[in-house]
Amino acid sequence: MTAAPPPEFAARARALISETALLHNLAALSARAEVPLLLPVKANAYGHGLETIARPAARSPHLWGFAVAVPREAQALAALNLGKPILLLTPPTPQEVPALVALGVRIPVATLAEAEALPEHARAHLKVDTGMNRLGARPEAAVAVGQRLAERGQLEGAYTHFATSDEPDLGFAHEQFRRFTAVLAALPPLLAHASNGGGILSLGALPGMALARPGLAAYGFAPPHLREVLPLRPVMSLQAQVTFVHGAHAGETISYGGLYTAPRDLTLATVGIGYADGYPRNATLHAQVTVQGERRPVLGRICMDQFMVDVTGLDVKAGDWIDLWADQGITVSEVAAWGGTIEYEVLTGLGARVDRVLAP
Repeated sequence: MTAAPPPEFAARARALISETALLHNLAALSARAEVPLLLPVKANAYGHGLETIARPAARSPHLWGFAVAVPREAQALAALNLGKPILLLTPPTPQEVPALVALGVRIPVATLAEAEALPEHARAHLKVDTGMNRLGARPEAAVAVGQRLAERGQLEGAYTHFATSDEPDLGFAHEQFRRFTAVLAALPPLLAHASNGGGILSLGALPGMALARPGLAAYGFAPPHLREVLPLRPVMSLQAQVTFVHGAHAGETISYGGLYTAPRDLTLATVGIGYADGYPRNATLHAQVTVQGERRPVLGRICMDQFMVDVTGLDVKAGDWIDLWADQGITVSEVAAWGGTIEYEVLTGLGARVDRVLAP
């Protein structure tokens, strides 16, 4: 007798990923930078889902390739066979390099020793540290590394990273770019890239650059003082399911620690998402959600797997979906502020229990 297939258990929360918004953002950012894009899809595409983002992005005429942070991400992306170049942004170990090169992944190089150790068919991007002080060769050392890579026929590109391009004062960003272009002047023509999302928005097209790398901007977010530069659209909306509807009497407390006391009889909806899924626990006593078009407060402490919402006066039942954030109404920026953090942390913190679903 053939065993029955295992049941398909549904997720209690889902992130709806808008292909239309993503492709709009890529087109707008490429137009402002006046070059194709190298799209970072590290950290599970900033929480949006690696495959969910990479497949539609690969169809964009404005995309040159993808950037990832760690070798496992490069491996997962290469397995999708999307036909786009992949750049690893952080140094691999010597043991990882041959397998990455075999996958066609572009290797970041910052030292002569790294250059000499590259397999024959490797393609490298010279990493230049112009002031971030995180990774890369300092300008005075970068030229020699780049020249050696060029001699070996392996130098495809060079890049740096702006530390303050999303700040109102762009003085240091201009100085970083000057240092970078001084290095490029001593090297043969290559694919140069410097601008992150903040750089694209604040500096626009940069002379001599072949690519730009918009991070969170590609997913629809910009620093407050740059939000009017381009009409970016948030790519993700987050929903969670009501799992239980019940009442609380006046004077009863709700959730851990008794932080909230019901001022009157209430109807509560327990919602199937919590801080283990990435919803910020520090948003306790501040958070709101949208239920049937109305903002409703999250009552009491946010739990690991769920939280409670005041749905008094609404016709809510188990199985209903509510909006935690969306393009319209409550935004992820508000949720981040309630949790005392930034959009990056909220988005990248979304866990594996949240389904990523591609939507129009």
